[in-house]
Amino acid sequence: MNIARLIHMANQIGNFFETDPDRTIGMAGVANHLTHFWEPRMRKALIAHLDTPGKTDLSPFVREALKLHRKQLLVDKEPA
Repeated sequence: MNIARLIHMANQIGNFFETDPDRTIGMAGVANHLTHFWEPRMRKALIAHLDTPGKTDLSPFVREALKLHRKQLLVDKEPA
């Protein structure tokens, strides 16, 4: 799995949802998009990268969304 590609895609998703005037709704949008369209292993790889000290290539908005919705993103099952 190419983590650089996942980071790039997550940042693009974050750029879209960051335009929502309600920051909370925008962050939930990032988490919902990742939950519905990414495989669990992709989400787990992104969270593992988030937890790696010194990694700052995720946008601040995406980092905050991942931290806020960590539990939702680490669910093993694929969305229906």
